[in-house]
Amino acid sequence: MTVKQMESRLDHPCPQCYSKEKLKMLTFSSEIPYFGEHTQISIVCESCGWKHTDFIPSDGEKPGLWRLQIDDKEKMSARVIRSSSCTIRIETLELEVSPGSSSSGYVSNIEGVLNRFIDAISIVMKEDDANISTTANNLIRTLESAKDGCGALNIVLLDPKGRSQIIHKDVISRELTEDEGRSLQTGFEIPVLE
Repeated sequence: MTVKQMESRLDHPCPQCYSKEKLKMLTFSSEIPYFGEHTQISIVCESCGWKHTDFIPSDGEKPGLWRLQIDDKEKMSARVIRSSSCTIRIETLELEVSPGSSSSGYVSNIEGVLNRFIDAISIVMKEDDANISTTANNLIRTLESAKDGCGALNIVLLDPKGRSQIIHKDVISRELTEDEGRSLQTGFEIPVLE
């Protein structure tokens, strides 16, 4: 596997701390198995530590939806490429993570995605509200059971920029309709990447 790497300075202020001349862009071009060649772009502020990462496939971008029913432990290893413009839903539990101003892309697997949801729910549990705590505990138990192969969850990626994907033989994918694409958030877009 050939990896091409490049580093450059950006002539823009940091979107977090507004420091000038401290933004650095790192690009890595490589091959992700079954996903193809892609470029990973990371922008880092050396002043405050702010970081933004995204993935851009070399074969073009088509707004897409990818759905995988998680009904056995084997599917925990299904590869997930999530761009900063991707919304992730666990439909069965009515959970959703939409891209926001600090959204970053990542490469993981289904288990890693479930762990991210568990971590987010754990943060909410710290609120001093018994109803929230009970609901959060039930969600965490359901997610942990799914990781062990018990129960069934539907995980859906919706990416209006077409940079995300679930890689598994049982995945169902299709292009987003224009209405679906318009209704989704796309997160923070760095002017340099437009």
